[in-house]
Amino acid sequence: MRSREEAAAGDQGVVSRRWAQVLFWSVISAAFIGPGTVTTCAKAGASFGTALIWALVFSTFACVVLQEAATRLTTATGNDLGRALRERFTGAAGYAVIALVLGAIVAGCAAYQAGNILGAVAGAQLLWEAPNLLWVAAIGLPAALLLAFAATETVAKILGGGVILMGLAFVVTAGGMLPPVAELARGALIPSIPAGSSLLVLGMIGTTVVPYNLFLASGLSRGRKPEEIRFGLVVAIVFGGAISISVVLVGAGLAGTFSFEALAEMLAARLGGWARNGFALGLAVAGVSSALTAPLAAALAARGLFERGQDSDWSERAWRYRSVWGFVLLVGLGFAVSGVPPVPAIVAAQALNGAILPMIAIFLFIVVNDASRMGARVNGRLANTALYVCVAVSILLGVSGVLRAAARAIGAPPAEARTILVVAGVVLALVSWPMLRAVRRT
Repeated sequence: MRSREEAAAGDQGVVSRRWAQVLFWSVISAAFIGPGTVTTCAKAGASFGTALIWALVFSTFACVVLQEAATRLTTATGNDLGRALRERFTGAAGYAVIALVLGAIVAGCAAYQAGNILGAVAGAQLLWEAPNLLWVAAIGLPAALLLAFAATETVAKILGGGVILMGLAFVVTAGGMLPPVAELARGALIPSIPAGSSLLVLGMIGTTVVPYNLFLASGLSRGRKPEEIRFGLVVAIVFGGAISISVVLVGAGLAGTFSFEALAEMLAARLGGWARNGFALGLAVAGVSSALTAPLAAALAARGLFERGQDSDWSERAWRYRSVWGFVLLVGLGFAVSGVPPVPAIVAAQALNGAILPMIAIFLFIVVNDASRMGARVNGRLANTALYVCVAVSILLGVSGVLRAAARAIGAPPAEARTILVVAGVVLALVSWPMLRAVRRT
């Protein structure tokens, strides 16, 4: 029999490994908490106080459900999401799926990368004013060196440390502005959509549930133990949701037109210079962490789509893998140096991501109900209910993204919330039958 000391040491080792997994999987939080999330959540707080926090609670739940399904697919079958898609769709349909996914993920990451870097620069400028070019170089060069020479495991852990730093910055700052507990609970638990907030609600959910994160999580889960993945993934995503809620609370103190500068000055006036610096640090880290995860996610998605067996051409040191993350990073740096957001590319990325998110969610639903692939890890009733709700939300987000991108492309006003709901309802009705058939076959 083991002594008490040996048992205690063993238990301590298990706990240490679990929290190491939380640090590793915080890369997912780093991916969805970028400058866009900070902007959306701060605007929600400035415009509607705590009333929309429920949207972040729900989006955190949806993110956990979808990410868990993506990683479970990988651990059960040995194939990441990209390879699973490639094997499921062959011939002309396969080429179409690869083109759509590659366009949405790689082009989308490249388009959003400029916003990540510019957001990091905005936060850095609040801490210490310097020429934009200097800050862009200070962000871009270390990112390139890390992606080029550090192992993916190391990059993920560095990003996890960044998320902890960002979380402390935002949570401590929000701690000085906490509303009454009853008000906070009401905003978190009772859904409400005040007049003029519908698109903002979709934006808050959409910044958390993004398709390239599914490829990122699936690619990173290869070779890992399912039980360790689940604990680390869930805790890391919930922590990320708490950070987003903290940003809403910070934004709730702002009166007047939203901007990063106005928010920072409000914090300085109400809480002191430390709060201004805390917000600036959180914004800078959010931008830097997303500037690392976007190229990494694009490279992992491309590897899953094109790698054959143990293809060395797609190893982390291979030129093909590096060319993908290098393209995303360079495009982002180029637009960041010019100071001009790549609006046409962002519009196209919104449309492509709007199309791919429901497709991936539906595919996940069908494949995790395939007992011949998943074995004992096939979905149960509760998991199916949760995943079906997430599919419905992904369709809603997808329809919203496509319609908004189309409206911007032709210079028309954005679609109304009612139109988005009707179109999404029709699409959900059409896809529900094949999904239900997949469940009945198991």
